[in-house]
Amino acid sequence: MRTSGADVLVTIEATVPTQPPSPLALAALTSAAVEWSDDPAVLAPLLVDWRGRFHGVSPVLLQPRTTQAVAAIVRAAAAHRVALVPQGGNTGLVGGAIPALDGSAVLLSLARLDRIRAVDAAGLTLTAEAGVVLSQVHDAARAVACEFPLSLAAKGSATIGGLVSTNAGGVQVLRHGTMRVLVAGLEAVLPSGEILNQLTGLAKDNTGYDIKQLLIGAEGTLGIVTAAALRLVPAPAHRAVAWAGVPDPHAALALLARLRTESGNQVESFELIPDVGLQLVLDHVPGNRPPLVGKHRWHVLVELAGPRSLDDVLTDALADAAAAGEVEDAVIAASAAQAAALWRLREGLPEAERRDGPAVHHDVAVAVADMPGFALAATAQVESTFPGARVIAFGHLGDGNLHFNVRAPAGPAAAAWLAPRRAAITTQVHDLVNAAGGSISAEHGIGLLKRDELARLGDPGKLAAIRSIKAALDPLGLMNPGKIL
Repeated sequence: MRTSGADVLVTIEATVPTQPPSPLALAALTSAAVEWSDDPAVLAPLLVDWRGRFHGVSPVLLQPRTTQAVAAIVRAAAAHRVALVPQGGNTGLVGGAIPALDGSAVLLSLARLDRIRAVDAAGLTLTAEAGVVLSQVHDAARAVACEFPLSLAAKGSATIGGLVSTNAGGVQVLRHGTMRVLVAGLEAVLPSGEILNQLTGLAKDNTGYDIKQLLIGAEGTLGIVTAAALRLVPAPAHRAVAWAGVPDPHAALALLARLRTESGNQVESFELIPDVGLQLVLDHVPGNRPPLVGKHRWHVLVELAGPRSLDDVLTDALADAAAAGEVEDAVIAASAAQAAALWRLREGLPEAERRDGPAVHHDVAVAVADMPGFALAATAQVESTFPGARVIAFGHLGDGNLHFNVRAPAGPAAAAWLAPRRAAITTQVHDLVNAAGGSISAEHGIGLLKRDELARLGDPGKLAAIRSIKAALDPLGLMNPGKIL
């Protein structure tokens, strides 16, 4: 790996194979795909990740429209020993959907598998192809008075195949779980070219191994997801959204426990945001304004959802929390528009960070009970070890997922300051997470970015099992090579 540039451009080194595909191989692949492009202008935006850190090369973009075409592509790739890199909305943050720099791999876009095949309101499932955008699933579920309970900032561009392949989380995990829980069935093309058809979504099916769970979170290294049956929930009749200023993360966790108890466990989302994060959004994302009067070191965004009105529950709980010193000030959204405005403050954080300047990003998890102490202690340790560093720690308090990002000192020399310290910062953060019994990847995956760190800190038994599974299902090593392992 080599790095350069303002936000560190990372070029990917291939594993197997290492030579560009032959003309014969390309002819076989494009014939199988039916639709494809080798136009540099079409390829260019798909060869750089969302943060602009990872860059790759591919001789052609394959754009199949059917599962059968994907299967034909995989068989052709196996016959000619060509690596495939599947890609959805290209919203990933760990380089998992970017091909190697040597041009040895072919980019396989699932964007044109974009049909919602079925919506079963009675059975609470929706079957969508891999290229369907998350916001489209939300709309289709609402049309039948249901909801797909997974949301994240990239909902307008992230696709179902990518969300499945990275086991995406988002802001509703504490109540509804990650994609591992929300996928009822799966269709995928295995490295052999065979089609796995597990879309029935049966609640009970004990006919051997649950193969779909191997593919969820595998980042395309064990096969290519082409469709998923997703679990829906009845659309809640009422929502209540509030923004509160709190003295510290410990108070925030106490508030979460109080809200869970007083609402009958109807807390849908609970986001912890430091004031520095809020200020970044106000400074860099137009159209936002402060939610509260006065300054608060920490903030929480909370949403309750259920069949009955929750406004009084939220009002009373916040009043009780204020009396207990857990809340300094709060505002409850009086309309859907006000609720959306509060959510825009949280969802604008990634974009605000990117506009603010270079940073080292970490997506980690610790036990929920440990998260407040970890956020404070790790911040102090990193800022002490690297004078001038500015930590912003925010995330999903209810499930222990913390986005622990380390920014350079402000000013034109930020990139130059960060470049020689980037690896050491990540090592320290991951060591602190490991010491706390946590995970170095909560919801973004491993990809290439965290591959070496997984090898360094991962459980040896689990890593051995992962290698064995990879070797068994993908013996030629052609499925998204170089990612995870």
